[in-house]
Amino acid sequence: MQPKLIIHGGAGLHGKGNLEEVRRSLYAVIDEVYPMLILGAEAEAAVVRGCQLLEDNPRFNSGTGSVLQSDGQIRMSASLMSGTAQRFSGVINVSRVKNPIELAKYLQTSDDRVLSDFGATELARELNIPSFDPLIKSRIKEWMEEREHNFSRAMADVMADPEAGRGTIGVVALDSQGRLAVGTSTGGKGFERVGRVSDSATPAGNYAALDAAVSCTGIGEDILDECFAARVVVRVTDGMAIQDAFAKSFEEAARNKRDFGAIGIGVDGVIAWGKTSEVLISACHNGEEVSDTLETGIGVETGVF
Repeated sequence: MQPKLIIHGGAGLHGKGNLEEVRRSLYAVIDEVYPMLILGAEAEAAVVRGCQLLEDNPRFNSGTGSVLQSDGQIRMSASLMSGTAQRFSGVINVSRVKNPIELAKYLQTSDDRVLSDFGATELARELNIPSFDPLIKSRIKEWMEEREHNFSRAMADVMADPEAGRGTIGVVALDSQGRLAVGTSTGGKGFERVGRVSDSATPAGNYAALDAAVSCTGIGEDILDECFAARVVVRVTDGMAIQDAFAKSFEEAARNKRDFGAIGIGVDGVIAWGKTSEVLISACHNGEEVSDTLETGIGVETGVF
């Protein structure tokens, strides 16, 4: 089977600049991860590596470059799901690690597969993962400015550099053996109440099965209310084509005035995307070429590659 790969770096409002820089950042990840799939890597390994690269890029709101919560601390969440094994794992509100997706990967083989704050931090210590400060200067400035306004904004920018909206990072892969996997990682929405849980480490925001895998980005509460990733995957499992499942699910989300985007791949190799937000920061390799969704129209839209 021809491998397929799609990644995202957020969804929200149209930025005013740096479009080519964003594109280069996304394509650099595609250029490293897609050859892994061509050389026979399993989908899960490709997903983990893609998430690591996106977490390491300070442009995006995950890992390095994560936003600060209302108390000035960074707490990150990530999850991983194997469609073949039907196994979900993740960490919620973990601090001082470079790549939360690595903890989610380890938990794939654990009896306890989703850990929150203290438990996730303790796991990092047990694994001898070095302590890491993901804070960057622009996020400090953003938080200081917002504190002056008593945190009146609902959330921080999805990316530290361009003007944008909100979101997470995510990777969906289909390998040469027809195996699907998905990973999602986030720094949260920024300025939130301490203890808030996003969608990214739940099946609402990150879900895979034998027939499809989906990762979401945008307003976590809206994604949770729709239980979006799981909803799409269940529809595909029940016989709906992934492009139709995306179209129907986004029609419902639009009626409910939700604000988010999503990416996915079907076991048939169809790459799907959709959004109710103005923009979806996403790129893919469909086996023939690399393309993206950075210049799609404003408003509700779905499509395939």
